[in-house]
Parts: sequence; C-alpha cells; structure tokens
Amino acid sequence: MSNDVAVRSVDRAVAILDLLAQGGSRTGAEVARELRVHRSTALRLLGTLERHALVERDQRTARYRLGRRLPQLASVVTGEFDLRYVARPVCERLAVAVGETATLDVLIGDVIVPIEQATASTSVVGVNWLGRRTPVHCTASGKVITAFAPDAVRERLLALPLDRVTPHTIIDRKKLEAQLEAVRTAGVAGTNEELEVGLDAVAAPVFGADGEVLAALDVSGPSHRLRERHDLDRLTKEGAADLSRRLGYRPRRAET
Repeated sequence: MSNDVAVRSVDRAVAILDLLAQGGSRTGAEVARELRVHRSTALRLLGTLERHALVERDQRTARYRLGRRLPQLASVVTGEFDLRYVARPVCERLAVAVGETATLDVLIGDVIVPIEQATASTSVVGVNWLGRRTPVHCTASGKVITAFAPDAVRERLLALPLDRVTPHTIIDRKKLEAQLEAVRTAGVAGTNEELEVGLDAVAAPVFGADGEVLAALDVSGPSHRLRERHDLDRLTKEGAADLSRRLGYRPRRAET
C-alpha cells in the first residue's frame, strides 16, 4: 500500500468515527453513501475499526456504532490533563511558599515522570524536570509512591535493580524497605543527594477518590538550601493533601 493510499484510508476511518459520533448508528451502505465511497471500501474500513473495538456492529440489525475502546482511550488523555490542570495551582503555591521547584510526578511503567512543574521566581537554580525519566529507588517521589502503592506494585518496584546513581544512593533492599516503612508512617519521603550530588528532594503522596496513590507532589532544590528549611515536610504534605482533596479523596477517620 502506498503512502497516499494509507493516508486516505486513515482519513476515511476518522471520517467514519466522526460520522458515528454525530449520533445514532449506520449500516455499511449508509456509511458508504455519506462518505461517497464504494460499499466494499466502507465495509473494509468498518471491519478494521471493529477488530480494534473502535466501532461495534449489532448482529441483529447490522448497524454500526462507536465502540467500547474509545472511552478507554479518552480516559487516558483526559485523566492526565485533568490531573495536571488541578495540580497546577497547587504546584505554583508550593513553589512560592518554599522558594524552590515543585513538581507533580507519576509512575509510568517502572520510572518516575514529572508531568507538571512550577518554579519560584526567587529560585536561584531552575531545572526543567518535565518529561525526564528517573529511577524509583533514588527519588523522593519514587519512594513515596512505592511506599503507598498496592503490595503487588510495591513488590514489583522493589525487585528492580537498585543501581548506584551517586555515592549516596541506597542500593540495599532491606535498608530501602525500612525507609519505605518509615515513609508510610511519616507520610513524606526524602532524598539526600541520591539522584544527583548536591540535590535534595521531599515528596508526599497524592491520592485519588478511590484511595489509591495517583502521584507525588515533590519539592527539589540544592541540598544546602533544603536542609535549612524546617517546614519543608509540613508544606509538602499540606500541598499533597490539598491536591488529594481537590481530586475527591476523603481520608478515613483513622487516617485523619
């Protein structure tokens, strides 16, 4: 298939989805007529979309409608967008309060990825963390997400190689597990030059309406500055709690 033919097929497939999105359902003949293509072409495209669950065919009426996979795909996009949208003012307020960089970090696969960031105008050093992939075991966000993750997820993350990134990186699993237990008690995690020499960070968990940990709110900056802040843990936890509430999380009475 030439590139032009492939592009034309994609254009027609999108046109079919747009057509079905207008409401109701269509037969193959109706789709062909409205797209002004041969009926066999319309049926071939509908068959491909059906195999990918992007459209569904009613076996009784032979009419097509949008498929169940579309909401699944949409939820991925809107979920991250909504999370970033809600988190932005929280990150900005925290960055101003501490005078450092605040990020919202999520677990993607086996790595931590920042998806939102705010940097205080007074910060001497500004690092763009957005999209940067970092290991779980040597980041504050990775530790806090691992600590509050379901058992199966925590076990999977702890089974990953504990590479020595800096001379300060924790590479002993038992020591890391003990630290995670302390994180669950304190509700906050920290790293001291474990990802980069001269860089410290503090992070607190962000929970969704279902009580599952969704992300981590992280503050990072030069070690000498962060170690002088005695209110950093409290401010980070308050920011994460505020964001969790905005996302619909309500802690059980025993957790308050």
